[in-house]
Amino acid sequence: MKSLWQAGTCILVAAAALAGSLVERVPAQAANCSNPLENSEPVRRAGAKLYARECAACHGSNRDGIGKAPPLNQAEVYAAPPGVLFWVLRNGSLQRGMPSFAHLPEPQRWQIITFIRSQNRSSKSQPDDNPK
Repeated sequence: MKSLWQAGTCILVAAAALAGSLVERVPAQAANCSNPLENSEPVRRAGAKLYARECAACHGSNRDGIGKAPPLNQAEVYAAPPGVLFWVLRNGSLQRGMPSFAHLPEPQRWQIITFIRSQNRSSKSQPDDNPK
């Protein structure tokens, strides 16, 4: 059963790669929601643990993306309003291979977003060794 689920997930992720960015498809009203837990070091640390448990298997421990799962350490994710990222976590998109994380309590979803955005900010302050 587990291998069937994994195979189905891989197929969905492959289809997602052809469908464009999930961030681009979030309803505009989602952008108005702000992160109530932003800029808190304890929240960032909790988010790092949740990211490792819930997200790293697909997006990689360094947020580089694995296979067809998109990297999260890119400008599109960093520039996305927190409400957009929250919408993606809450709703997912099975068509694009992104499961819903609505099973996580709302504060935990905000913790993951706090972690991802803090990592993207810190990587922006580093020199770019691989210009594109």
